[in-house]
Parts: sequence; structure tokens; C-alpha cells
Amino acid sequence: MGVEAQSKHQMIDKKKALSILGIIFVAFNLRPAITSVGPLISSIKADIGLSNAAAGFITTLPLIAFAAFSFLAPKFGQRFGLERVVFAGLLTLIAGILIRFISMTFTLFAGTALIGIGIAISNVLLPGIVKEKYPLKVGLVTAVYTTCMSVFSAVGTGLSIPLAEGFGLGWEKALLCWGVLAIPAAIIWMSQLRKPARADDVKTPALQGSSIWRSKIAWQVTIFMGLQSFLFYSMIAWLPEILNGRGISISTAGWMVSVMQLTGLPMTFLTPVLASRFTNQRGIVGMIGCLYTTGLLGVLFAEGIPLLILSVMLIGIGQASSISLALTLLGLRADNAQQSAALSGMSQSIGYSLAAVGPVLIGIILDITASVTIPILLFIAIIIVMVTAGLGAGRNQTVFQQNNPPLP
Repeated sequence: MGVEAQSKHQMIDKKKALSILGIIFVAFNLRPAITSVGPLISSIKADIGLSNAAAGFITTLPLIAFAAFSFLAPKFGQRFGLERVVFAGLLTLIAGILIRFISMTFTLFAGTALIGIGIAISNVLLPGIVKEKYPLKVGLVTAVYTTCMSVFSAVGTGLSIPLAEGFGLGWEKALLCWGVLAIPAAIIWMSQLRKPARADDVKTPALQGSSIWRSKIAWQVTIFMGLQSFLFYSMIAWLPEILNGRGISISTAGWMVSVMQLTGLPMTFLTPVLASRFTNQRGIVGMIGCLYTTGLLGVLFAEGIPLLILSVMLIGIGQASSISLALTLLGLRADNAQQSAALSGMSQSIGYSLAAVGPVLIGIILDITASVTIPILLFIAIIIVMVTAGLGAGRNQTVFQQNNPPLP
């Protein structure tokens, strides 16, 4: 290999390493600024004076932002370039974290909205970036970044109480700490901005003449994405309170929710890898439904902390598998990066509209009934619908394969 060729090869390797590192650091920031709120809801309610329904809106507000900006993000990505828009999202996230630090009702909700907007942009565009840069390794790269996302989602939940109470930071500074992740992510991602915006992305042949909104399988992916998000955010917000209603201290309940997320980490990595190797993903969908339902029934009926922990762990495995499968489907059900971004925008905009109902609805149910049974039964009903949609989304077919029967 000549000196010039070797130098070019090293440059390509460096770019790939920076790209993967950037994706990983962006993934670090996709959950903790939100999941860290759940264990602190009681402190926030007491300090500012919020009802359960209003407190649930703290978790719902980012989902509303997800729904609105998930629709717009692919359009911005085509206009300005996927990498540049992700960078703008990271800056928005940092601004939201800083504003939320101010202990006022308005700044709490305004900062939370900006956090939702910033995260929504990366949520939507990362699958397209992965499809573009690693078309033959969608499952593996998705596995890496969803695992990183899930690790810090769990860390956000588990560290909230220790930071706020153990270190005496209070809920405001405990939530501010997550800026430590966002700032390095923005700095590392700057290396991706050297790539010019692609003018040919504005009009993509794959997106002309056929609307993704008329694709049956796109709607099935959307419903699966939305309902798994409904379950995830509802449980992050209220499972500590539900476990507290079963006689578990709020601090222990917070760590149990963290254990729930950590338990699922192996499946967060394995699910995308397996999904990309199977002809279809229906078997994985069925497994997710069984794990989730068994775990929820355990939370409802199990006696004693050991059985409750086991039940929470089963929920964690089902939860981790469902989110990583949903994100993997955004690549598997598309033929190229633009289709993936369009499917991601559709599924996350409509999907998070469904998810946004969750935390507020569960808060209202708890306010009215003061019972943990009804929320759990509602979760099980949601799982049944999610699995039904997932069986359709798991077909070996892409969103624009029209008039073709699904492959077995």
C-alpha cells in the first residue's frame, strides 16, 4: 500500500471512529434529562406545589415536543443536512437543561419543552444517519447506540435521589448535572459538521410519487413505536409511585426502576442484532409481549421484595427489547437513509402523540382512584394492542413495497 493510499485509509478510519463516537455521545443524552425527573417528582411537587396530573405533565411535555418536532426534523434534515440539525438539537438540549435549573413553574416547563425538542431531533435523525453511514450494519450500530441510550436512561433514574438528597444538591441542581453529558456531545459532534449539506437530499426519488402516510406497514411501525413509548414513559414517571403503593419506600422504588432498566441492557444490544439476522421479527414481538405481561402481573400480585424485583426485571427485559426493536425497524423497513428518516419522523411524531397521553393519564387515574391496580391493567391492555401492531411491523417488507405480498 502506497503512502498516499495508507494516509487516505487512516483518514477514513479516523472519520469512522469520530462518527461512531459522536453517535454514542448523542445517544448518552437521549433519555437521562427526562428519566431523572420521575424519582424527583415528589420533591418537585412539594417545592412548587403541583398536583399529580400537573407533575405528570413534566414527563408528558417532552413527548409533545417529540410529536411536533419529529414531524419537522426530517424536513430540516433534508434542507440543512442531518448532521447539522442534530448539532442544533444538542444546543437546544443544553439550553433547556440550563433554563430548567431556575426553580420556577414557568422555567421548569419551558426548559423541559426545550429538552424535548432537542432530544426529538436526535431521536428522529439518528436512524437515518445510521442507515446512511452503515447500511450493512444497521442492526449492530443500532444495538450500540440504543445500549448507550439505555445505560444512561437507567443512570438518570438511579442517580436522581442520591444527587438531590445524598449530595444535598436539591432537585434543581440534580437535574442540572445532565448538562455534563450534553456539552461534550456537542463538542464531539462538531467534527461531523465539516460535511456539507446534501442538496440532492431535498428531493429524493424514493420519496416522490408515493406517500409514506399511505403505507400500512409504516402505520404498524408507528403504532408499535407509540405504544412502547406510552409504556416506557408512563412507567418511568409513575412506577416508583406504584411500587410505593405496594409498600416499597420511594428511594428503594427509584432504584428498582433503575434495576429494571439495567436488567434489560443485554437485550437492548442483542435485539437489534438478532432482528437484523431474522427473516422477520414476529417471534421477537411475541417474546416482548410475554415478558411484559408476566412482569406486570407480578407487580400486581407478587408478595415480598424478591418477587417484586423479579417482576420488575422481566418488565425491564421486555421494555428494553421493545424500544431497541422499534428503532431497528426504522432502518429495516426502509430502503435508504431518506426513507428511514421519513419513517422515523412519521412513527415518532404520531407515536409520541400517543405516548404523551400516558404520564398525565396515569397521574389522573392515581389522583381519582388512589389505586395501583387500574394503571397496571391499562398497561396490559396497551401491550395487547402493541403486540398486534408489532406482528404486522415485523413482516419482511419495506414501506414503499406496494402491491407486493409480504414475504414470509
